[in-house]
Formats: sequence, C-alpha cells, structure tokens
Amino acid sequence: MKIQFEDLDYQGQAIDSILHVFDGHKARQSNFTIGGSYAQYHLLNEYGVSNQIIFNPNRLLDNVQQVQIANQLPLTEHLPAGYPQFNIEMETGTGKTFVYLKSILEMNQKYGFTKFIIVVPSIAIKEGVFKSIEMTRETFKKTMNGMVYRAFMYDSSKLENVDGFARNETVEIMVINIQSFSKRGKATDNLNIIYRDDMDSMNGIRPIDLIAETNPVVIIDEPQSVDNTENAKEAIAALNPSVTFRFSATHKQEFPLLYKLGPVEAYQKELVKQIEVAGFSEDIDPNEAYFKLVDIKATKKTISATVEMNVRTKNGVERKQNVKLKQDDDLYLKSKRLEPYESLGFVREISAEPGNEYIELSGGKEIYRLSEAERDDRLLKRAQIQKTIEEHLDKELKLNPKGIKVLSLFFIDQVDKYRQYDENNEAIKGEYARIFEEEYQALIKREKYQSLRDREVPVEEVHDGYFAVDSKQKIKNTTGTSKADESAYQIIMKDKEDLLTFYDEEKGNTKRANKLRFIFSHSALKEGWDNPNVFQICTLVETKDTLTKRQKIGRGLRIAVNQEGERVPGFETNVLTVMANESYQQFATDLQQEYESEGVQFGLFTDNIFSSLIVGERADGTKSALGLEKSRLLVQYMQDEGYIDKKRKGTEKLAQDLKDQSFKVPEEIAQLALGMSNRIIQAIEEKFHSDKVEIKDRRTRVSVKLNKQALTGPFLDLWERINEKTRYSISFDSKRFIEEVSNELSLELQVKRRRIDYSKAQVGIAEAGIDFVEEESGAYSSVDKVYTEVPDILTYLQNETRLTRQTIIKILKKSDTLRDFKRNPQEYMTEVARIINAHKRVVMVDGIKYEKIGETYDQSLLEADEIDQYADNTLEVHDDRYPYNYVVYDSETERNFAVECEHDRNVKCYIKLPSNFKVPTPLGNYNPDWAVLIEQDKEDKLYFVVETKGTTDTTQLRSTEQAKIKCGRKHFDAIDSGLAFKVSTNLRDVY
Repeated sequence: MKIQFEDLDYQGQAIDSILHVFDGHKARQSNFTIGGSYAQYHLLNEYGVSNQIIFNPNRLLDNVQQVQIANQLPLTEHLPAGYPQFNIEMETGTGKTFVYLKSILEMNQKYGFTKFIIVVPSIAIKEGVFKSIEMTRETFKKTMNGMVYRAFMYDSSKLENVDGFARNETVEIMVINIQSFSKRGKATDNLNIIYRDDMDSMNGIRPIDLIAETNPVVIIDEPQSVDNTENAKEAIAALNPSVTFRFSATHKQEFPLLYKLGPVEAYQKELVKQIEVAGFSEDIDPNEAYFKLVDIKATKKTISATVEMNVRTKNGVERKQNVKLKQDDDLYLKSKRLEPYESLGFVREISAEPGNEYIELSGGKEIYRLSEAERDDRLLKRAQIQKTIEEHLDKELKLNPKGIKVLSLFFIDQVDKYRQYDENNEAIKGEYARIFEEEYQALIKREKYQSLRDREVPVEEVHDGYFAVDSKQKIKNTTGTSKADESAYQIIMKDKEDLLTFYDEEKGNTKRANKLRFIFSHSALKEGWDNPNVFQICTLVETKDTLTKRQKIGRGLRIAVNQEGERVPGFETNVLTVMANESYQQFATDLQQEYESEGVQFGLFTDNIFSSLIVGERADGTKSALGLEKSRLLVQYMQDEGYIDKKRKGTEKLAQDLKDQSFKVPEEIAQLALGMSNRIIQAIEEKFHSDKVEIKDRRTRVSVKLNKQALTGPFLDLWERINEKTRYSISFDSKRFIEEVSNELSLELQVKRRRIDYSKAQVGIAEAGIDFVEEESGAYSSVDKVYTEVPDILTYLQNETRLTRQTIIKILKKSDTLRDFKRNPQEYMTEVARIINAHKRVVMVDGIKYEKIGETYDQSLLEADEIDQYADNTLEVHDDRYPYNYVVYDSETERNFAVECEHDRNVKCYIKLPSNFKVPTPLGNYNPDWAVLIEQDKEDKLYFVVETKGTTDTTQLRSTEQAKIKCGRKHFDAIDSGLAFKVSTNLRDVY
C-alpha cells in the first residue's frame, strides 16, 4: 500500500498564507565563500549557496495583516524584533507535516529559496518527519513538475551531509532534533559536535558556521517543545534563520498568527475523527482496603501524607477520597469505621526523603510508597481490555467491507505488565497480555463475529508491544527521547503502511505487521507516532498518568485510509473511542482544561477578538479591518454593560439579551459598515453558547419579608399553642422486631458482585467549550469471589446497630442470608446494618413517647425565613393574616392550600412553619407544614397543625414519611394545647 496525498482546501489555504508573507519581496540565491578566513579553504575559493531576502518591514507587516484578515484572525499591530517569526496553528491529525513540506517546495518555486531546516523536539518526531518526506516524495514529484530535492536527518557522525547542505544548489532539507544543537557550553563535554571546530571531516570549520552562512528558512515542528528554554532559543538563533515558521496545535509563545485550524474548526469541519469516551468506574469492593499514597509534604514542624482511600459516607462507601494522615492516625477511624481498614492499623512513620517517600503502617502491607496501592485493579483493567476488544471487533464488522483495517492502541506505564523474562532470559507474557488473549478468544467465538476476515489469525499474532530495548535486547521503560528509543521507533515507522494493510495470503501480505491489529506501548508513543486507522485507545495505568488526554487522542485523530491508501472522510466512518479509567464527564472536563492550559481559549472575549472583522476595501483592492483599538473598545463596552465578567467570559445577561435579540452594538462601531452589527453579534454567538447558560428571570425575583404587624392577637394565640418543645423515649417489642427485620432481610437483602460500570458519550468541541452527549451505558461484572479472610460480622453489626450480639445472631439465623456473607462480606455487613437500622427506626415509632421539656420555640425563628426568592414558587398575600408578604410553597398542593386560606375568611391566621421549626424523631427532624387558626360563628376557635400531602391515605406515603407523621402527631398530643393534627390535601378536609 502507498498512502495517497490529496490537495485539501484547508491545507492549500495554509500554504498560501505562508507564501503571501513574501508578496512584493524579491528573494534570490547568493553564494558565500566556504571557510572565510580559514587558511586551508581561502586559497581554494570554494563557494556555498545561501538564501537571501531583504524584507521591507512596512510591506511585511501589511502582508501579514492581509493574510490575517483573509483568515479572520486577530491583527498583528507590530512585528517582533529580530528575524521574522510566524505561527501556524493546526490541530493534531490535520496534516501540518504535509503543509510545511509542500510550503518548502512552493517557496523554492516562487522565491528561489533552497536551504530549509526542520527542527523537531525529539528523535521520535525526527523519524516521523523523515518518514513523511519519503512517503510524500512520489506525490510531490507528480504535482511539483518533477522537482529535485535532497532530505536528510542530521547525524553528528555524518557531517558530510552538512557540507553538502551548504554547497548544493538544489533544494536541501535538513531534519534535526533540538538536542543535537542545544548544548553550547564552553567545555567540550558540554558541547554538541555541531559547535566544535576539531572535527577532521570539517577541516577546522564548525558545522554551525556553515549552516548559518546559508540563511536557512527554519521550520519549527512543535515549538512549545523545541525552543522552550533560553538555550534552545539561542540555538535556533545560531542557525541564522532568514525567516522562521512555527507549526503546532498548541503554541505557547505569541508570534504573528498566519493560519489557524484549531480543535474547534477541525472538529466542526470533520477534518479529524469524532471522539467518544467510554468511562469506567468501579462499584467499590468494600472487602479490600484501598490505600494509595498520593503525596507527602514536610514543613519545619510536621510531616503529613495525602492518601486515597475508601471512606464511609451517608450513602455507603466512596472510593478515592483524599485523606490527610499524620503520625499515629488510626486508619479505621479515618475511614469512618470501615472494617477492612482495621487490619491496616495506625500510621507508624512518614518519610519525606526525596526519592524515598513512603508511609509505614502498623498492619497490612506496612510500607506504602508513592503511587503504590494495596487494592487490586485487575477487574477494572480487564473490563477496559474487554470493552476495547469488543469495540474493535464491532468496528471491523462495519469498516472492513470499506477496505479499512482497524487498529487499537493500549497505553501502559509498566512494560512488565505486558512482557516479562524468565530465568532463562526468555520472553513470557505479562498480565495484560494474558488478559488480552483470554478476552479476545472469548469474544471472537461470538456468532456475530464469525464473518470477520481475520478471525482465524492466532491470538498471539494479533497483538504485540512496541518498546525500546536495552543492550541485552530486553524491553525497558523509556520516555521517547533516549538513544535506545531509536530502534523502537524505527520499527513503528518502517511498518506504517504494512500496519494499514490487511493480512491476505493471496496477495502476499503475510508480514507480522499485516496480522497485527492491537498495539501495546509504553508512554514513549505520546509524541511522534500516530496512525490514521487507530480507532480505539485504551489507557491502562496504575500510577500517575504521564500522558495528557490530548496526547492520547492525538495518536488516532487522523482520518482513516483504505487499502488503496485513500482517505475516507466523514464522522460516519471516523469515530475514535477512548477507553478511560474514569467517567466520561471527568474526561471531557479534564480535556477542556488541558486545551485551555495549552492556550486554546474557549468562550473568552480577548481584546482582539473583533479586530479582523472587515469594515471596507482600500483603493488597491485590499481589505481594511476593524482593528485592535476598536475591538478593545467593544470588549470594554461589553464588560461595562455586564455582558462579560472579569474573566472575560459571557454572563447570564449576555445570554438573555442574545435570546431576546436586545443586544445593542455601540453606534460608533455599528455605523462603520453596512451589516456591522449583525457581523459582531454573529461573532459573539460563535464564541458564546447562550443555550448552555441557565437564564433566571431576575425581574420576577421577590424579597420575602416578615410582616411584624401580623405578629399580634390571633397569631400569638396560635403560636403559643404550637411552640413547646419535647423529647422522646422509646420502647419496642424485641420478638416482633426480630421477626419483622428477619423477614425483611430475606426479601430485600441484595449482595452484589464487584462490578465495573461504564458509559459511553460522544464528545463535541465548540468555540464555547467541550460538551458531551451520552450514547450508552452498561456494566461488567466479576465472577463470585471467595474470600479467605472474613471480618468479624457480629462486632461490626453490634457497633453499627447498637443491638446485642444475641439479637443479631437470632436475626441472621432466622433470615437465612449468611450464604451471601461468604460471597461479599463487607457488602453483606453494610447492607444488613442499613436494613436493620432503617427498620429499627420505623418500628420504634410505634413505641415512641414524647414529653414536654419546659422550653419553647422563639418567634425569632420567623426572621430566619426572610429571603430573596424567585416568584415562580411564591404567592403574594395582602393582609395581616399571614406573617410574611409572600407564601413560599414547595408543591402545587401547598400552593392550593395557601390560596384556600387566603379566600376563606374563617381563617383568622395561618403560617407555613419556618424551616427551623423541627420536631425530633428517630428518623431525623420533622418540619410540619402549616399551623392554622379557624374561627367559626365568631365564637369557636379551632387550632390545627396541618400536613399537606397529595393524598390523605397515609399508607400511600413512603414509610419514613408515615413514621415522621406519626411522630408529629404524638408530639402535638404531648403538648396537649387543644390543637388538632391533620393530614390533608385541602382546607375543606381540615374542618
């Protein structure tokens, strides 16, 4: 297979943007004397060839601004000092390498430049760029009229290439990684060879001097990783560039921006794959004491450790809460009395020694080092691997008929998890390799996959790992920048086309790479390698992930190619699925934060956001734009009017006015050009998604105020009937309780197996930020697990329920559920305790007794309910029968009750009881709804406490509601103040 390269419109636009910088300038080739004052060359009078161009600064700036106007980019007001440098922003996977390679050839044809240097951040990217040069050579030969050019990778052991670079009159392209010329120290051992004058092959000439004489056009690939230090900047300057073009998806340094194809544009134009994220999270297994050391901090006085561990919450057990520990802290208490942590004991010692940070516990594993965890993550990893394989096979069913070979990439942080060596130095499968083969063999047998073309390929040949090797040919962990990486990356780059080609014996495609569909790699693959047919990326990490989410998805963003090497565009084909060990919501949030940290501005109104909006045309036909000054004034106007906040983000007011079409552009700007207001509003709407902002109607916001005129006569009479406080005591029938709770356990107790939950969502990228839409969800369950060590169930339940051991034994035996204890001990204990306590509270209500304690609720409680409230749940009142100017209700039933009270003149006063008016119960505090005073025939006064519900049949209510209402009734019975307690749907049911 040969990859076919097309002339894509957006790439052509980027190339034209570069070429137009030189409009009106004359460039020519010139010669220089090699050696200069060096005696051995002076007599030979040998010449080198250089680029030569003299820029007119004003014309250059005007050219740049015209390019920016055409590309709707912020205008550059002043060019930076020194040699010209320009940024070109292109999202990963959109072909920036192709763009700068073709730009090199076009610059030669149009302006005669012959010397070009491509500077890259690592050996990996150097390999990749040179591979791209070789892959595009045939295409450029056809489209560039057979143009001749020479490309080479700089190698300090082959300095004759540098000599040729300086002498040859044809196009010369040098690819060099920054590490090869960033050491410029005075000592020889701290000096790259390129700066040395004692190399025999150079006859006393420093290679850097030859290069500098050529005045090369410099292309910097990924400048944020190339010239990110002062040494690197000085090294680039030592090349003596005539001009520099900086290509990246994430620029850190600001230079005039000529072209931008950011993540938003690339996604919206479907120039990269659609991203979807399958998030995985474990249903916590409480039988295991998850414990992971995250950080250690030392001050002059104390040393503390931050750990991740399970902590009991009101709703059960929650994994990965950060807990700070100091010496002598008890892990059992820190976990809020989770049984598994009792065995870990207490903190014996914390070490903050650099490189030897650890925490020592009195029990368990005892020593925990940074990023180690006691808890076993095998089930989560197995689920990720299984779903990756399943997703892969499903995509093969869809894409193989289109001639597209599907690849999946697994990132791991420890190589020995995939491949190990035995005592005979023979490679053996690591844990992930074994899991992969087990899951693959189980899935490939499914009926729906029987038609797949490669199902008969042996499982051990469908996957492999690409890693650097040491001198003994053993794989090892690397970061992608060492010399040892060269062999690993050479394998990957060499087989790129073969990886894309189907295994086919008839066509002779029987190489190892043809059979390979699943690739395992260390984090070294974070840069310099991608493949258009990577459709799944799975991250299997146990320690801190060194890969950013953007680096992960970057390995598979490129549009897929078929067996003819042709791109197959469109989201219906191109979907990249990321298998994440977290929720997709968290993945999307972190991804947006990464983009923003790398300079992508979502929804940010910068001073120059409107500067390139066209306002007219000059006499020479070029465009004039709004400019920075007026753009800055418009942004300031938006800030003054409350449309954007201090962080330059759109506000609720902006969302409301855009929705109402009431946003006004200042007159002095609107009159600059016909339709200017519409263009500005369109630019704002592209930057700001008003539909993502919750708009609340501030015009209907009301202040609920206490009406002190109402706190007299009838109200005081009513208040004194209800304001006494009580306490309760309990007695209940033990035999009945044991019988009932045992039956409830038999019917309701469910002990789950360990389970991995996953949900998949489509991720969208827009100007306003990253969004997601959930597509599906599911679960991956483990087999039943046998636990050899079980906790003390009686002690645990005694502590949790405050029942006697004898009562607990009777309940467990009678419930006949102990078989579930063996299945999952901690889950069993947690659920049994929950059911016992819930039933205990309800049963206790039948035996509850209230008595007055001689204290009362003060009227000051009423003042606490003075609040600002939205009018959609308030009812305005107009007389002194209610102590506030508005009734705040929680339901339509409550609203209707308040309306009836307002209309019924027999109601002398009523009140929705304050939230702080609470009756104590075993199920928590109870806040009754209403107190009402009714007068009939001007004589009989009736006092009521009313609980308004959708039904008067209390058996239809939840058990806790029933119990609280029973408690409320007994509380007011104990007060014995002549009032009645009612459950009602309306006022007619009260009297």
